[in-house]
Amino acid sequence: MNFSKKNHEHITKNSNSMSKTIKLLIVVALFVGFASCSDDDDDPTPLVEVKSESIVNLHAPVEGGSQQGAPTFSGEFTKFDFATGTTTTSDTEWDIAFRGLSIIVNGGTSAGAVDEPERTKEASGYITSGTLASVTEVNTSLLKEDSNEGYVLGDWYTYAGDPTHLINPTPGKILVVKTRTGNYAKMEILSYYKDAPAEPDAFTDESPYFTFNYVYQPNDGVTTF
Repeated sequence: MNFSKKNHEHITKNSNSMSKTIKLLIVVALFVGFASCSDDDDDPTPLVEVKSESIVNLHAPVEGGSQQGAPTFSGEFTKFDFATGTTTTSDTEWDIAFRGLSIIVNGGTSAGAVDEPERTKEASGYITSGTLASVTEVNTSLLKEDSNEGYVLGDWYTYAGDPTHLINPTPGKILVVKTRTGNYAKMEILSYYKDAPAEPDAFTDESPYFTFNYVYQPNDGVTTF
């Protein structure tokens, strides 16, 4: 009788011990699982690779000229979207647009030019000195929209005058753009003439055909390249 009682007590103790062990293992498993989930939640979303592209011969025709000293340029602007790297005919889904020597952003107000498209977004920009490689971060304090005072990206070129009448991108000028979606791009214009000749001739080489390199930052809120 005593033996059975001791046996029973021993079995009860073993059962209690096993129950405690199982409970402990369950708690540990839950803790590990929770910690794993927490680590997964804390992992930052991987950044999308910055895109570097070259655009060759973007045609930006302009019509008209001047009449009694007053500019009468006209014609549709050629609109460009940095995210897709293509031109577009959309009235709203564009970042910058070209016509002749003019480059505009899809933000602000018209400068009063004929056929200038309506600004429907909040794109902006500025021009800075450097190279495409050396401009590594956007100075957001410099960003401005177009206005009736002029285009923020207007001062990108140098006109040679007589006798060559060449239009050349001013060396060391980088155009920085905040796109309509709030992302950022930087660009360097290489040529205003078709096929980007090394020694252009304003009288024989066709223009305006923009060739430029650009870098687009697709990650929201990231101001570095």
